[in-house]
Amino acid sequence: MNPASIVVVGSTNTDMVIKAQRLPQPGETILGGTFFMSAGGKGANQAVAAARLGGSVVFIAKTGYDIFGKHSADLFEKEGIDTSCLMRDTYQPSGVALITVDDKGENCIVVAPGANATLSCADIDEAREKIEKASFVLMQLEIPLETVEYVADIAASKKIKCVLNPAPGAKLSDNLLKKISIITPNQKEAEVLTGIKVADETSAKNAALLMHDKGVDTVIITMGASGAFVLNGHDSHIVRGHKVKVVDTTAAGDVFNGALVVALSEEMDAKEAVAFACKAAAISVTRLGAQASAPHRRELDRFESIIA
Repeated sequence: MNPASIVVVGSTNTDMVIKAQRLPQPGETILGGTFFMSAGGKGANQAVAAARLGGSVVFIAKTGYDIFGKHSADLFEKEGIDTSCLMRDTYQPSGVALITVDDKGENCIVVAPGANATLSCADIDEAREKIEKASFVLMQLEIPLETVEYVADIAASKKIKCVLNPAPGAKLSDNLLKKISIITPNQKEAEVLTGIKVADETSAKNAALLMHDKGVDTVIITMGASGAFVLNGHDSHIVRGHKVKVVDTTAAGDVFNGALVVALSEEMDAKEAVAFACKAAAISVTRLGAQASAPHRRELDRFESIIA
C-alpha cells in the first residue's frame, strides 16, 4: 500500500468531558459526575480511527507550542500515524473542546479552535507532496474553509478522491462540491447543505440527489442507529445500523468516516464500505471518549460477539 494512501487534513483538540445525568438548559448549572480529558478533534479522531483499522495515514494539522500539542503528537506517533506534517503555531494555543455527556449518551460540545483556525494554504503547500501521493484525502470543517477548498483543488488537479465530512454543518459553495468525490453529512448537516429536512429514506434521497446534482459522485447521509443512506451515481440504498447499548456518541461520526476511507482504500464497493463503517461506529458509541472509543481491526472481525 502507498505509504501516504490516506491523508487526513483537519483539527486536533484536547477534549474535557463531564458525564452528567442530563444536559443543562441555558443559564442552568447542574452537578455532574465523572470528569476526564482525552484526545479529540474531528480530524485527529478520523486519523486515529483509520490507523487503528489498518489504514496507512498521514495527518496534516496544527497545534500550539503547549503541553496539549506535545501530548497529541506523542499519541499520534503511538498510533502509527505519520506526523511529519503536524505543524505548531507560535502564538495560538492548541484546540480544546468542552463536552457534556448525559446518561443516554447524547452530548453537547463547545470548541475553542486555537491553532486549528490558523492552518493555512501556506501550511498546505508545505505538505503538498504528501497530498499529491495520496489515494484518498479526508477532511472536515473544523479548519478554515479556505484551507479545505485549497486542499480540494489540489486533490482535484491530481484526480485524487476527496472525502468531505461537512461537520460542523455549514453552507458550501458549488465550486467546492464539484471537487468532492464523497460527502458524508449527518441528517442535520444534510439539511444545512440542502434545506431539506432529512427524516426518512425519501427525504434522504431528495437531499442526496441535490448534492449529487452539484457534482458530488457519492453521497452518504449518516442516520445514527438507523444506519446510512447511500447514493452512488443513480443507485441508492439504506445500509442498516446496529442496536447497541449507547454510552457516548461523541466521535461516532468520526469513527464512521475513518473506517469508510480505510474500506474504500481496500477497494470495497460503496455498500461494503458503509457497512464496515457502520460496524466501527456502533462499537465506538459503547465507550466513553473520542479517540479512545475508536475500535481496532480485530474488534470489527469479531463484531457480532461485541454487540451481543
